[in-house]
Amino acid sequence: MSAAVATGDHRRGKTALFVIACGWAGVFPHSLEAARSLLPAITLAFLLGGFGLRTVLRDRKKWFSSAYDSDSKILSQENYPSVDVLVAARDEEKVVRRLVKRLLAITYPKEKLSICIIDDGSRDSTSAQLDELSKQCPMLKVIHRPRFAGGGKSGALNEALSHVNSKWLLILDADAQLQEDALQRLVLFAQKGAFSAVQLRKAVVNSKENLLTRLQAMEMAMDAVIQQGRQAGGGVVELRGNGQLIDRKSLLRCGGFNEETVTDDLDLSFRLLTSGDLVGILWDPPVQEEAVETFQSLWKQRQRWAEGGLQRFFDYWPLLISNRLKLAKRVDLASFFLLQYALPVISFFDLITTCLTRTVPAFWPLSIVAFSVSGVAYWRACKTNSEGPDLPLPKPIILLIAISYLAHWFIVIPWVSLRMAFLPKKLVWAKTIHQGK
Repeated sequence: MSAAVATGDHRRGKTALFVIACGWAGVFPHSLEAARSLLPAITLAFLLGGFGLRTVLRDRKKWFSSAYDSDSKILSQENYPSVDVLVAARDEEKVVRRLVKRLLAITYPKEKLSICIIDDGSRDSTSAQLDELSKQCPMLKVIHRPRFAGGGKSGALNEALSHVNSKWLLILDADAQLQEDALQRLVLFAQKGAFSAVQLRKAVVNSKENLLTRLQAMEMAMDAVIQQGRQAGGGVVELRGNGQLIDRKSLLRCGGFNEETVTDDLDLSFRLLTSGDLVGILWDPPVQEEAVETFQSLWKQRQRWAEGGLQRFFDYWPLLISNRLKLAKRVDLASFFLLQYALPVISFFDLITTCLTRTVPAFWPLSIVAFSVSGVAYWRACKTNSEGPDLPLPKPIILLIAISYLAHWFIVIPWVSLRMAFLPKKLVWAKTIHQGK
């Protein structure tokens, strides 16, 4: 039985309940005696911190394959499955030619590969460039979509579904850069693991641009380490938008891409999960992409990620706590929801109460444990051999800076939660500007 596409009903009310619950959790310990006020945080620190640390340190050898061994040489050309590469592009004149050039260089049987780029109402030269390129390359199919057709990236990808019919869909962003053999290895990994979808590790191509891009490179690697740990422990793996291979039948069974969310990848992850489809993550080869280079762009991007992350939990929570999911997956989801989303909001109310009552903060033990687990994940990610751009060496000073950088989530998530709960509902698909690095 598949999960229906969420329509976003009652998100405002659900978010308000979430904020109220977190507010109560942040305020309540301050009503206890000083000796007992830290007990809730210490208890959660042991439970959630222990779960997180076990996830990060879990043996991942089974899933750490480069997906390029002797089996790949045995796979004959006729046995390769067909693949459609889909890219939704809007105002991407700086990167679209490079994108097409790199996609044409993919070493995959040409008769089994097609490229479809959806021009989503571009106002720059993207449309003209794509038309010119399509005349030069029969493999390239271009779909033009009106600027205000609706649905954002999800709407553009849904538009393409009626024009493609391959077994697999490779979803890329316009700034994506792949190694020539990446698709072969990705398909092999998906087939060997019986996955319905696989996410490539995301690597930052402009990591040396400044400190902010360097920290994002470490953050992407840390995320992949955590996801591999969750995968190895029978937990939940989530898609990340760029560099995701999806079985077309599984996608259609789930209802396509959800146009009522600002993060199509996170939403689809939960629909595949509740449909019983297995999602995997592959460390190497990575998909390379640009990181945002300014704090203003980071703030805009992270608000969208936080909003989409919360939306999917509020939309699908009845299915997420049902017996449809195995216990290990429910525990995994609950633990990471509390660490990623609840803790920042609880800490916000804890801090306000601390200032008003002049008492000691109650949730600092849990926050310290959460940041410490992230530090271990950073260390493990940067110590792991990886293809693509080099990751920073995990020296103490860079680890401290990277851990401190994660504190921005303790601002973004409370702000987004309050906005979703008390301001009128508004779906905005914020686009990341690509510079062609």
